[in-house]
Amino acid sequence: MHYDFTTLPDRKGKDALAIDLVGAGPGGLPAPREGFDPIPMWVADMSFPVLPKIQEAMAARISEPHFGYFLPREEYTQAILDWQRDRNGVRDLTKEAIGYENGVLGGVVSALRAICAPGDSVLIHSPTYIGFTGSIRNAGWRLVHSPLVKDDKGIWRMDFADMEEKIVSGRIHAAVFCSPHNPTGRVWEREEAEAFMALCRKHDVYVVSDEIWSDIILPGYRHVPLQSVSEDARNRTIALYAPSKTFNLAGLIGSYHIIYSERLRDRVRKEGSLSHYNNMNLLSMYALIGAFSPEGRIWREELCQVIEENVSYACGMIEDRFRGIEAARPQGTYMLFLDCAGWCRDHEKTLDDLLALGHEAGVYWQDGRPFRGPCHIRMNLALPHWRLQEAFGRLDRYVFGI
Repeated sequence: MHYDFTTLPDRKGKDALAIDLVGAGPGGLPAPREGFDPIPMWVADMSFPVLPKIQEAMAARISEPHFGYFLPREEYTQAILDWQRDRNGVRDLTKEAIGYENGVLGGVVSALRAICAPGDSVLIHSPTYIGFTGSIRNAGWRLVHSPLVKDDKGIWRMDFADMEEKIVSGRIHAAVFCSPHNPTGRVWEREEAEAFMALCRKHDVYVVSDEIWSDIILPGYRHVPLQSVSEDARNRTIALYAPSKTFNLAGLIGSYHIIYSERLRDRVRKEGSLSHYNNMNLLSMYALIGAFSPEGRIWREELCQVIEENVSYACGMIEDRFRGIEAARPQGTYMLFLDCAGWCRDHEKTLDDLLALGHEAGVYWQDGRPFRGPCHIRMNLALPHWRLQEAFGRLDRYVFGI
């Protein structure tokens, strides 16, 4: 490989939420038992060194002794155009359709304000990313959940009959779509995306599509931009992207939208402007330019190879060693969503007991109940393979081996 995915950066005390919350007292995560160091596998960031080209691009700009008001560079927009063309086959994207967002969740709120009224119902799939739950409810909308269901092969699927019933009975005209889906890791097939957008067209539902995970696609699968499935979808969808998940840049803040409809674009940009805060950060602009470089293309490909190896190892361990735990193999993202109901039942334990056993052994995983997983744990696999083996070895010996 060209890039380093084996070194574990020392992040303790260096502005890393994933590790600095461990043992932080009230509001933090409990410290592990003596003799165990913490392995962060909860919040969705990565334990890999960042792409050097990103640091180089930022460092070159920092060397200039001024940081005043600025305009987005042409290279920024061109980098997005090139990335979308090469990664997703999008060849009709224009600069006018691209706009900055201070994070995907802020973009979701601005988009919903542009397409529905306060108090309206918004359709969303369940399990549900907790960021959606918090931001959408806090902004005054009512979430209506349509549960994903597993087929006979254990693959998460949309329930079109359930969605249609809820759209009709709730007079719903706005939906939030997650592609690939967080937390299940499902990469939607074109036929599924087409059927979803046909349903939205039938009932005049506008869609906000979070595609922040669209670069982390495992071998054998392909991301289908929701706007690409039909001309109607192109003009009915507000799509949100960011380099933050792909390149671990969440701390820099910086996302972007793609909106083809001029009417929707004007309304979303107006909503985003009202706070006088939805403005690009100078260094995040250079970080995106560095990320979406030729070097970034190689780094992303190697990242997906590492994640695939980690997914195969983790799912194999769960199937072979962790009886009572079910994990649908993710097709994208670097997250696992574990159904722990069988293990908890067989061992007369609660999910809180199981979470605590992991924490005691230094494995910091995430409670899946806020994601609407009744007895689930969400688990981050974006760490060096040797470190993943250590984590699963601890789980095997100190948690599931009890």
